[in-house]
Amino acid sequence: MSTPDTVQDQILIVEDEPKIARLVADYLQGSGFTSHHLAHGDAVLPWLEACPTRPELVLLDLMLPGTDGLTLCREIRQRWPAMAIIMLTARVEEVDRLLGLELGADDYICKPFSPREVVARAKAVLRRSRAAASPAPGGSDLVLDEAGWRALADGHDLGLTAVEFQLLKVMMHSPGRIFTREQLMDHMYRDHRIVSERTVDSHVKKLRRKIAETWPEREVIRSVYGVGYKYQPEE
Repeated sequence: MSTPDTVQDQILIVEDEPKIARLVADYLQGSGFTSHHLAHGDAVLPWLEACPTRPELVLLDLMLPGTDGLTLCREIRQRWPAMAIIMLTARVEEVDRLLGLELGADDYICKPFSPREVVARAKAVLRRSRAAASPAPGGSDLVLDEAGWRALADGHDLGLTAVEFQLLKVMMHSPGRIFTREQLMDHMYRDHRIVSERTVDSHVKKLRRKIAETWPEREVIRSVYGVGYKYQPEE
């Protein structure tokens, strides 16, 4: 297995059909991306663990030898919440589509597909991901300092706890995506401790209060009745 690349704009292609992988890689290269290809599901997590600078996006086939795509999607989302995921599959049943997105995929493309569509979707997902992590011009925005585990609203440190920071980070990296309470618990508590859904509600309430101290008239953490929560920055 080759050594992981260490460049930005790298995309990991996880696809067991060599012709599809080569075609997608050629189109990505033509659009300025660097790609790496893995054909076996069992190789994915070890490769990501060893990668000095991990890819921003994973194009992940659903049906793989070894570890399947849905399991990998869940593991990647839990370990590296900021990494974008687009699932590729020939299975078009609605239950698979919903399950893939529920496990953390940012987008879902059914085979057969145009490689141009894959490139366009990849660019769109990366734009959304980067927008969630980048400050607006002039610094008037909610910004994550991931190295310092801080969140800054208009330059003001919100004073978040580690759990509150992780909660905000997960939602900000997928703006507009609705997270169930169970999904948020998985990200907040990596040791899989048993907590109630009310615990998530309590953390969200505290997070909202801290944001409101700087932005009293703005609501960026939205409740979705009967489902969970989402980060929805104002236009």
